[in-house]
Amino acid sequence: MEATGPISKKMIWAGRVISAMPVLLMVFSAVLKFLRPPQLIQGMGRFGNPESLLFLLGVLEFLSCVVYLIPRTAVLGAILMTGYLGGATASNLRIGDPSYILTVTLGVFVWAGLFFRDSGVRALIPLRS
Repeated sequence: MEATGPISKKMIWAGRVISAMPVLLMVFSAVLKFLRPPQLIQGMGRFGNPESLLFLLGVLEFLSCVVYLIPRTAVLGAILMTGYLGGATASNLRIGDPSYILTVTLGVFVWAGLFFRDSGVRALIPLRS
């Protein structure tokens, strides 16, 4: 659906750069969950989560990023990433950890990046100039 006209190369690249930030951070986080460093295991305990969830959380985090990077499934990926980040935000708020600001910011970047690189998303969120 080309409801808003063609996308300029500058907008596409801006979207890619903005999208890369949450993807890189979430893939890094997923890799850490697979490597299971002691600091991460300790952090999971602080949140009240069992260590046994690390692998599943890493898989969910990684797969949501992969789905987001595929143009045909990018909107589904954005929804999955937003859900994951929303859970992380709720966990941070529950224990009073101020890093919830990072998870909220990453969620905004997920959708901002998609807004710039997908005309269908721009058609759903029409900003007036």
